[in-house]
Order: sequence, then structure tokens, then C-alpha cells
Amino acid sequence: MIKTVTLSHPTGVLSGTINLPASKSEANRALIIAALAGGNSTIENLSEANDTQLLNRLLQRNDQTIDAEDAGTVMRFLTAYYAVTNQQKVLTGTDRMCQRPIKVLVDALRDLGATIDYLQEEGYPPLQIKGFAYSGKNHLKVRGDISSQYISALLMIAPLLPDGLELELEGKIGSRPYIEMTLALMQHFGATATFEDTTIVVPNQNYKPATFLVEPDWSAASYWYSLVALAKEAEITLPGLRKESHQGDRAIVEIMYRLGVYTEFTPEGIRLTKKHCEKKVAFDFTNCPDLAQTIVALCAALGVTLEMTGVESLRIKETDRIQALQIEVLGMETSLNEMSPGVFRMEPAIITKRELTFRTYKDHRMAMAFAPVALLEPVQIQDPDVVRKSYPRFWEDLEKVGFEVVNNE
Repeated sequence: MIKTVTLSHPTGVLSGTINLPASKSEANRALIIAALAGGNSTIENLSEANDTQLLNRLLQRNDQTIDAEDAGTVMRFLTAYYAVTNQQKVLTGTDRMCQRPIKVLVDALRDLGATIDYLQEEGYPPLQIKGFAYSGKNHLKVRGDISSQYISALLMIAPLLPDGLELELEGKIGSRPYIEMTLALMQHFGATATFEDTTIVVPNQNYKPATFLVEPDWSAASYWYSLVALAKEAEITLPGLRKESHQGDRAIVEIMYRLGVYTEFTPEGIRLTKKHCEKKVAFDFTNCPDLAQTIVALCAALGVTLEMTGVESLRIKETDRIQALQIEVLGMETSLNEMSPGVFRMEPAIITKRELTFRTYKDHRMAMAFAPVALLEPVQIQDPDVVRKSYPRFWEDLEKVGFEVVNNE
């Protein structure tokens, strides 16, 4: 029997202060760079997300076979880390992880001197990493529209390469803020780099151990924006978030201003309140693809016409997120259609079905994106434990603001 959680809210009025989990994007980069710096660094406010806790454990173990489970950053960052540190490892993951491509990163690492074999299907995990002998090549060309995790993985190991690395990004650059986040964290640990036009240059140099404070997660904040937008009345405080943030998902501030949420930055963090909501919006998610599910679910619930682009990378995430969204919004009596290549449109609908049920496809963001709909009608979320990947306390935090959360076995 599939485990579900039933959500409802008796009043639709939200008020409270929520301490968000720390950013796993920042935390996972900091962990890799700290390891490359040789230890003696301190990472404060380390994310409780399963991905981050997993990476932290794996970096401290000497196992021959490494299981990255369903964590994309863990798989990609460790592939580069083990290669440049000349470690012999077998790197594997869940069935879904072994369906997610890694050829672009492996090809780049091979060009630099890594010996990496595919143990099953060409271009996909599991991988056998056999060692590293520098090829003498320090200039790579990589497509800019691939997962930024590949690019970040290469950048973080670049200072350790004998001649550094010149990385040329070809075509449209996706998720640029994540690349800039990586460079900012590298600088925090003493490594300089330049990013001009489409070329990133990282000289050979040594990282320096440092103390780093991980910011709360703007991706997690996005679900609270959605909750405020759907509430009858709301005032939610989220401590620790900064106006000047390295996280690309800070874009939620501007996006949600159009969808009915006002953000007030305070010395302590942010305060969210309700405002007027537009009825027709268009967003480009190129630099913040992890926000797309939140916005699709919210617009379906609000009856807002949505047009979106920049979501190509969603096809190769924990699930095919485009397909999953197209299926799940049907239960809200609306449809998400691809009008032309890469351009999606969703027309408004009126929710009349009682007690909606949403599947999660082993994807944490599907669970949290659709949970706020419970402010309109009771909602069942299948496989609710998937939130452990990035926000383990999500259901408990909903209870703090008055949600009734019933676990069903």
C-alpha cells in the first residue's frame, strides 16, 4: 500500500516564523571545496537535507564502492573529486540516477587525464574511476545549456590542475547563478577565477581552509511563498535569508511579487505578506529551473494563465518533471501544453474536485509544490517521505502554522 499524507487547513490563515533548512546547493559545494582544501575547514549551518548529509558521510569514508543514491550533485561532484584526487572508485546510484546522463562530464574529465569506464550503458552511471594522469590539456569547450552541476564539478577541481583550467561555455548558458555561486564559494576558500563573456579561467592555485556559513535555502522558501499566495490571510517570517544571495532561486522574490506575495527584507531575514495577484504571467526559468514546479502548481490553483520557458533541464531531474507536472495538473482540471519547442502554456481552471491526490514520482519538489493546494481543498500527497532529500521537516513546519497533517499507511 502506498503511504500518503492528508493535508488540510481549518482557517486558511497563516502566521508564524519558520526556520528553513540550509541550502544544499551551497552546502554541497562547500563540502567538496573544503575537502579539496585539505580539511581543517568549518562548515556552519550544514544542511540537514539527505543529499548533503550523504555527501558529508561519503567524503569521510574510504569505501571502494560509493552509492550516490538519488543525489545529482553528489554523483557529479564526486565523479570530478575522485578523478582529480586520483582515487579508484566505483560510483553508482539508484535506478533513476543510472538513467541520468553524465557523458558530458566524463568526456571532459577524460580530456583532462582521468581514466573512467562505464560499467553498464555508455554515457550513464555506474562509473569505474581508475585514476588521473594529467593530459597537459587545460582548455575545454562545454555546452552552456547542460546541467550547471557538470560545469560546477569541473570548476571546483580546476585549481588543482597543473595548468589550471580555461572553460569555454558554448551556446546559451543555463542556471548561470549556480555557476556564479560555485565561483563565489571557490573565492571564499582562496581560489581566484575570472568569468568574462562565455569563458571562465581558473589558474593553478591552492585552496585555503576557511569557515563558511551556509545560508537558508531559497528553494525551500519558495513553498512558503506559495502558501502565502494561497492563504486567506498570511504573515510568515523566514529568518536568515539575505537580499544579496548567491542562490539563483532568490528569483522567487520577483516572481511571487506578480503572483500575490510581497517580500519585506529585514535585518533578521524576510517577512511575507499578501498583495494583488496578476491573472496572466510569463516566466523564463533558465536561471532557476527548480522553481518551475512550485509556480506551475500555484498558477493552477490560483487560476492564473502561465507561459514558461527555460525548463529543458527538468526532463533529466529526479523524474521527468515536465511530464509529471502535465499529469498532475490534470487532476486540477487544467492542462500544461507545449505550444512550440520549449514553450509551455497553462490555461486557468476552477478546482471543483474534492480531496485531490497528487503523486510525487520519487521527487521531493513534486510533494512540496502541490502541498499548498491544501489551503483550497483537502489534499493527499503520495510517498510524503521524499521531502527528506532537501527539507526533512517540511510536514512538521506545516503543522506549526495550523495545517492538519494525517499520515495514512
